[in-house]
Amino acid sequence: MPDPRSSPVQLRRAVASSFLGSVIEYYDFLLYATASAVVFDRVFFTNLDPLVATVASFGTFATGYLARPLGGLVFGHFGDRVGRKRMLVLTMVLMGVASSLIGLLPTYQQIGAWAPVGLVALRIVQGIAVGGEWGGAVLMSAEHATTRRGLWASFTNAGAPCGMLLSTAVLTGSAAVFGEDAFLDWGWRVPFLLSVALLVLGLFVRLKVAEPRLFEEVRESGAPRRTPVIEVLRDRPRQLALGVGVGLSAFVAQSTLTTFVLAYGVQAGFGRQTVLNAITLSSACAVVGIIAWSALSDRVGRRPVVLAGAVAMAAYSFALFPMVDSGSGALLVLALVLGQGVLHPMMYGPLAALYTELFSTRSRYTGASLGYQLAGLGGGLAPVLFAQLRSAGAGTAAISGTITAFCALTAVCVVALQETSRSDLAAASRTGTAAEKEGKL
Repeated sequence: MPDPRSSPVQLRRAVASSFLGSVIEYYDFLLYATASAVVFDRVFFTNLDPLVATVASFGTFATGYLARPLGGLVFGHFGDRVGRKRMLVLTMVLMGVASSLIGLLPTYQQIGAWAPVGLVALRIVQGIAVGGEWGGAVLMSAEHATTRRGLWASFTNAGAPCGMLLSTAVLTGSAAVFGEDAFLDWGWRVPFLLSVALLVLGLFVRLKVAEPRLFEEVRESGAPRRTPVIEVLRDRPRQLALGVGVGLSAFVAQSTLTTFVLAYGVQAGFGRQTVLNAITLSSACAVVGIIAWSALSDRVGRRPVVLAGAVAMAAYSFALFPMVDSGSGALLVLALVLGQGVLHPMMYGPLAALYTELFSTRSRYTGASLGYQLAGLGGGLAPVLFAQLRSAGAGTAAISGTITAFCALTAVCVVALQETSRSDLAAASRTGTAAEKEGKL
């Protein structure tokens, strides 16, 4: 009798759950990113110079990225020991609660310095939640899949731009409906409070998914098990280090094309709504791009796709800011669609399957989460670094050069890494379990 845990029905449920969960998590996480560029500097940092307030706002944005590795480590540990599904339910609840509380947080004018303190604290909780979400969501799809692992796992990554699309659309709609004054006064809270409704929907879908068969086999084997993070650091440090390097430039490019360009475009003379519309369109294109490039990586391998994306992004970074500075709305849209919708997905899409394939089932949640979230630090720090470069008088060439340096690091790590797309997750799991029983590990 076929194992119901590996049935096509469970695969579809796992993919749908991972995609929807990712959309919800990144709606909340990236809603903060958009709000940090257009609202928070005037709501929570009103006592600062405008440029300094922007840097401070991006700084609170970065704290979420700094907390993500901690979330990956904590939830990865229990996800490898207790189960993927339970941890994914917890991360979704944690994110929904934190985002809703941001929507209820008093402003600086109401409670003074406690407002930014509360904002940072809730941002840290968001970071911990999304840090634990990604690894588990990817594994639910990849470990249920028997073929086309890159395609099925990519739906989790596609949830990120879809969440960006949703968050930008809701924030934009709120600004249009309420008007500028009302939006800055209280209207910006509405998108955060909508997290409650998304949380209920996400939990309804997620609770219907079974644990992956690969994980259940390892748990039922009765083999002795080491602490997952120890296993990753002791047995696969090279894979972890190279995985971080491979993903780093994708996050730098992502935050540049969404968070930093939003603030930069407004400073260059575009209306906030114009830039938000361009980001919304490019986010929609990114959903398609991520899935398409990931599907291609099943055919030609993860390395060629990511390497081509890194080289293309390095060259494109020098064209990005002149296109924005042109003052042309058409060139602004083209710049963002090309960057976020075509080139960035080449680097970002295959990462879901790649991180899954680098680690064994016993420590895969921990290893994949750590690799991805440590690479994600680049996404949090890049807008802060670029804003500081701008405040110090540096031109956009310095920013493009920084992006190129990260892309070069990715290219080196991709070349050093073995191709993973042909690896057999089930065979690796059985080999590791047998070795443990024989006392070889």
